[in-house]
Amino acid sequence: MAEIIVKLMEMIIPPMKSPLTMKRSWMTVNLLAFTPKDDLQNHSDEKDYVEEEEEDHEEDPDDSGPEEEDGDVQESSPARGKFLQNLGKVDRTADDIFDEHLQNFTRQQNAATRLQKEFNNYIRCVRAVQAASKTLMDSLNEIYESQWTGHDLLYVQAQNLDMLWQDFTHKLADQVLVPLNTYQCQFPEMRKKVDKRGRKLVDYDGQRHNFQSLQCNPKKRDETKVTKAKELLDEAKRTYEQLNSELHDELPALYDSRVLFLVTNLQTLFAAEQVFHVESAKVYSELEAIVDKLANESQRGSYTLKKNSEPQSPKSPNANSSLIINTQPPQQNNISTAHEDATIEPRESSPTTQLNGNANSNANSNDNSINNQDASQQSALPPAKRVEELYDIPVGATTDNLPPGVLYRVKATYKYNREDVDELSFDVGEIIRVIEYEDPEEQEEGWLMGIKEGTNEKGMFPANFTKPL
Repeated sequence: MAEIIVKLMEMIIPPMKSPLTMKRSWMTVNLLAFTPKDDLQNHSDEKDYVEEEEEDHEEDPDDSGPEEEDGDVQESSPARGKFLQNLGKVDRTADDIFDEHLQNFTRQQNAATRLQKEFNNYIRCVRAVQAASKTLMDSLNEIYESQWTGHDLLYVQAQNLDMLWQDFTHKLADQVLVPLNTYQCQFPEMRKKVDKRGRKLVDYDGQRHNFQSLQCNPKKRDETKVTKAKELLDEAKRTYEQLNSELHDELPALYDSRVLFLVTNLQTLFAAEQVFHVESAKVYSELEAIVDKLANESQRGSYTLKKNSEPQSPKSPNANSSLIINTQPPQQNNISTAHEDATIEPRESSPTTQLNGNANSNANSNDNSINNQDASQQSALPPAKRVEELYDIPVGATTDNLPPGVLYRVKATYKYNREDVDELSFDVGEIIRVIEYEDPEEQEEGWLMGIKEGTNEKGMFPANFTKPL
């Protein structure tokens, strides 16, 4: 411990030549022995101070360090001056206005550091939520089946939401974080300048004390030393006052800039938040509408699996009609055409006469024609039954005086925009003619095939968006 104290004193006390000077150094060592530990810890920082002072001299070539000449002034060491100030042995120059500026600067720097830390954490969390949102929407697109209503719209809205997240994070990083980092970079440079001003103040106080001691000693007054000390004092004072004057202007200006910075930065932040949340609310509203529509169609049984109906036992037709049906040529697939042919133009059947075994020409010919008409009408009944089974005409729908092929007419009660090329779009109040499917196997439950009056557009449309006329 003693070796450390001796080395410390060798470092902070300049070499002494006279026995009186050696006595003073030992008195200082004894004083350190009775100094509290906290003060001793403060004095141990003098080595760092000396290193900083050397850096200042490298930066300022004109600011020469202490010089010693034979018989000239022995200048006071800056480290020794600060050491004596900490012990309270010498006075120091006080500047209450600067101290107030320094307190404001320290408070401003701490606030900016905290704001930068919290905002960096906020951006990290926003980016994490962005990644989680994208993953969630991707999973929803995968599980949302393609035949469900709004499948394509769900994908589009998911892409819109992802674009909103990207734009939001980009604005936060470029328009908020970058200016905040630039604002924060001012403080380390200003702090270095404040520390340098403190070191120059210690130099100035040391030269002032040295000059005062030479002036107050009339017995050993040396004008050469006094003149040299006066020059050093003026140089130290000039350097200190220059830094002090600059800081008196820069510190208040920097402190006042905090208001404008916060206003600009927070306006950008809150505006970006407002735009993001408003636009994302619209996207979520569209997503909610898609799901509500899916729920309505699900309640109507649009996506319920169809149960296999029990097979019906075929009715036993009479022999005459069975023979007539078997001998008829194949009918067309179009149910309405077969029905019209059967009711308007009775088909002739020559095999009927042969099967009945009647060869009379005049009397039996009339009977044969009547039988042919009855048989043709009977052959048209099964298709009519199939139409009724395929197309459940709602109660109250008018089927009279309709164009050929039209089952009934409906009126749109809700607006519908098609989601596929084979669907039909319509507005409220438009009239649609319901027709048969070209292929009955393509019929979907809850959907009808129709032609819109006025435009003659043909396509599928949901039945629950219309009412029968």
